[in-house]
Amino acid sequence: MATRVRAVMCSAVNDDIGSVRLSEVELDEPAAGEVQVRLKACAVNFPDLLMIQGKYQFKPPLPFAPGGEAAGDVVACGTGAERFKPGDRVIVSVRYGGFAEALNVPESAVRPLPGNMDYAAAASYQTAYLTAYVALYRRGSLQRGETLLVHGATGGVGMAAVDLGKWMGATVIATGGTDEKLTVVQSRGADHVINYTRADGSLGGFREQVKALTGGRGADVIYDPVGGDVFDESMRCVNWGGRILTIGFTSGRWPQAPVNLILIKQIAVIGVRAGEYGRRDPERGRENEDALFAMAAAGDINPYISHALPLEQAVEAMRLLEHRQVIGKAVITMNGYTPPAGSVDNKNNR
Repeated sequence: MATRVRAVMCSAVNDDIGSVRLSEVELDEPAAGEVQVRLKACAVNFPDLLMIQGKYQFKPPLPFAPGGEAAGDVVACGTGAERFKPGDRVIVSVRYGGFAEALNVPESAVRPLPGNMDYAAAASYQTAYLTAYVALYRRGSLQRGETLLVHGATGGVGMAAVDLGKWMGATVIATGGTDEKLTVVQSRGADHVINYTRADGSLGGFREQVKALTGGRGADVIYDPVGGDVFDESMRCVNWGGRILTIGFTSGRWPQAPVNLILIKQIAVIGVRAGEYGRRDPERGRENEDALFAMAAAGDINPYISHALPLEQAVEAMRLLEHRQVIGKAVITMNGYTPPAGSVDNKNNR
């Protein structure tokens, strides 16, 4: 029998993410091979905004609820779904649907919640830390004792790279756009922080500082989700034989790599798409997910969450991400869940 649940629904593609509406929708009983999860928290990610705007490579069928990584409790199981039972605490990984009180998902999209993690943290680690793990371990071959330069270190994927870089034994230099946000990153283990905002407001200005911190050698591995001017300047402060990991282009400009510098310094410019890595190599993809799950269960992964807002304020949560006010991750909560005291910064003035 179908039940009524609340969900934040996108009914039409719109540049304004405020066009979504909190609505009541019917949720059927789980079909064969599915489980129904009553959600407690769902992370907010940039693809959620891009899907609403019709700018993401994957376009869900309308209407849809955004939200791809969530955590909650199993409440029902369809025929043949035998890995979980009602009451199990789980994490969910889907392309959309998480901005809702409950949803039905294939059993294959569900994992047990790692160890004693709370729902907000469990909903926040999968995407960001998978990107960082594939980049640093699989693609960048980061070694203990090397210097890792992390750009965009105050965002979700950047902060995950700082955490994993330290866990892997690297010296970590973190860059970001505000001193206040970088203070948080340094409190979480970065060895050095650099504000890369120039006087004119553009991004850059870190090259000489990186060289000074590395005795003139430059960084061995550079993790770059920013692109644009940041990539251009990174090419001039990477060590001989170093690796530049291209994660994305939040600056809005695709840079052009100077091949002469690649040749002279014998460096590698490496593209990273964590999800595609797993699709192309399912066995290693599972190994990646298993490794992160073990780290989360052991407490080695600890996502920083700056904002937790209720489902009714989903648009506000997305606005915070859109306007670069989030440090680490933001989550939406539902069904009366409140993150444990001290696990969320929740200061909306950053």
